[in-house]
This record gives sequence, structure tokens and C-alpha cells, in this order.
Amino acid sequence: MDDPGAGNREPRKGQERGKDESARAPEAGPAAARAKGAPGPLPLGTGDEGETGPAGATPPPLPAAPLAYENPGFLNSADGRLIRIISEYLEPLARFRREQIQDTVVFFGSARFRGRDEADHALELLENTGSSRPAPSEEQPAKAREIAAGEATDLQRKRAVAAVEMARYYEDARRLAQLLTRWARNIPSRKHRFVVTSGGGPGIMEAANRGAREAGGKTIGLNISLPFEQTPNPWITPSLNFEFHYFFMRKLWFAYLSKALVVFPGGFGTLDEMFEILTLTQTQKLAKRITVVVYGKDYWSKVLNLEALVDAGAISPKDIELFHVADTPEQAFEILRRGLTENYLAAEVAAASHRAGQENGHDEDLMAGWTVEDFLGPELAKTRK
Repeated sequence: MDDPGAGNREPRKGQERGKDESARAPEAGPAAARAKGAPGPLPLGTGDEGETGPAGATPPPLPAAPLAYENPGFLNSADGRLIRIISEYLEPLARFRREQIQDTVVFFGSARFRGRDEADHALELLENTGSSRPAPSEEQPAKAREIAAGEATDLQRKRAVAAVEMARYYEDARRLAQLLTRWARNIPSRKHRFVVTSGGGPGIMEAANRGAREAGGKTIGLNISLPFEQTPNPWITPSLNFEFHYFFMRKLWFAYLSKALVVFPGGFGTLDEMFEILTLTQTQKLAKRITVVVYGKDYWSKVLNLEALVDAGAISPKDIELFHVADTPEQAFEILRRGLTENYLAAEVAAASHRAGQENGHDEDLMAGWTVEDFLGPELAKTRK
């Protein structure tokens, strides 16, 4: 290894006195042999003379070595990677169990837009997905006075219109999370059902956590460590605020507990998560049925042309049925309520009723005493007969 202090040292005596001095016979002994790179037997004791004292002397006491699982140098090294990966599975699992979270509904959408009630930031775009810094001024939506004075560029005018539209989606996500949480809180269960979950950042993620919190429910944020320091939004339930290093472990937790997915307008990250869930559903890799709601027909019809995939034979016509499209919070909520009830609650009620019959009325299950009609409502119950 290079010695960073070598350039500042005084020259050795042998170098000062010339070749005759440097040509003298080398010192004998194993320490000198090892110093020149030659192997040599170690003396009895703990080390060479001059390193820890005279041969045979007792060295000073050693402090206790750190336990492997308390050694940050090891845990943060390449050798500790497997432990870090396993930790991002086991630690969230332990917390979900402690907080009595049975399942979730995941909201995806853009992190770059703000709500209408934030007057100073309603038309502010962020520098990057998850960033807390605004984009450069030339990329920001134009203000009304700038448009009126003719000072806005075409890009700024387009961004102004888009920002207002995206602010609407923020409010819609907030409203949908409220509706879903109020409904889920009335489900008779010792555990929390269909808990609103987001990526933990700003924008649509914040709106989802905010709506759930305002409705009095727990809400989860699965944040990710990014170079531009995405910070958790303040509406996440503190005990359910997570921070991941590995994207793939975060993705696992998005899918692992989820029973439904709502996809609001967004960018690369939103598309990534949406198509991952659709692919898992298409290939039947999920051991459950998941309801997928794509929110905002106008936005997604401009971004995606899935009919072209059908026409090209890249997907089957029935693959279009893997998701539903909604344009209002109320419409999206009805799709979610129907899907969650038919796929999960109805089956749970039926199983609980069956066990209650076998146990002569002594059943203590979560759903005891509830009927399918209690969850579906009379209209939906008719459609199942």
C-alpha cells in the first residue's frame, strides 16, 4: 500500500552516507527477513522485538472486539450485503405484525405535484421524482401575471395547465383514500384491513397518506433512499414509516400485503410499479386476486395505447381486463369495495360461518355474526346469486 507520508520523511542514514554504508550486511533475524518480504519463523511469544516489547513480554490488554451484528464496518461492506437485504424483509415484517397490519391498498402516482391548498407551491414542479428541491425557473409553470404580460414561454404555459390538472389528481387521491379508510375501519377485525400505502414521498403519495390519516386510519409510507434525498411526508403513521435502500425489497413490500392497487397519473416510477403488478397478475405469480384501478382516463389514454399491444399480438385481449379505469374518487371507491369484498371479505365470512356451524356456535373468528350482505350491500349481493 502506498504510504501517504513517504514524501515528507527525512532520508534514511544509509542514503545520506552513500553506497558503502548501504552495502553493509543486513541484520540477521526473522523480523528483518520478513521486512524484506522473505518468510521466516515467528519467535515464541506474541510478536517481534520492538513491536510489542521484548520477546516473551505480556502485551497490553485488548479491548473486546465488536460483535459481528454490531460492527458497522462489516454491516455496511459488500460482505454484509445479504444481511442488509434480509433486514429489509424481516424488520418491516416484524413491524407490520406488531402494528396488526393484515393487508394494504397501494397508491402510486407522481411525486412532482402539490395540492391546491398549498398556495405558494400549487404550481411548483420538483427537480426530480422524490426531490424536495424545485425545478429550475425556466421549467416552472407560468404564473397568471406572466401569461397576461406575455412573459411566459410555451413550455411554461403548458406546465401551468398541467400543474392545475395534476393538483386535481392530488385532491382526488386524497378523497379516495378517505373513502377507502372510512369503509375499512368499519370491517370487524382484530387487525387493520386494506391500509392505504404509498411510496412515502410528496405529490400523489402524500395525498394518499393524508386522506387516510384525515379519515382516522393508519397509513403506511415505504420510502426509498435516493441521491436527492426524498423525505417522508408528514401524514404517514410514524410507526409505519419505512426507509429502504434496495428498490427490489421495497417492491416486494408493495406487492406482498397488497390486495388492490390504484395508479394515478405519474412518470417512470408509476409505470414501473403498474406494469410489474400487471405482469405478476398476467403470469399468475400472485397467490391472490388483486384489484387494479387506473385513475384518469384522459391522462392514461394519451400516455398508453394498450390496444396497439393487442393488435400486434403482444398481449391477449383478455389482458385488458386485468385493470379497471376510473375518473372520480367515488367511482374508484366502488370498484375497490366490490373487488375487495368479493375477493376477500365474502370468502372470509363464508369460512367463518362454516367454522361457527362446526363449533356449535362457539366461534370467535373475526367475521363471526356477519353475512355476505353486510359487506356487499343488497345490490351487490343480488349480482352474486
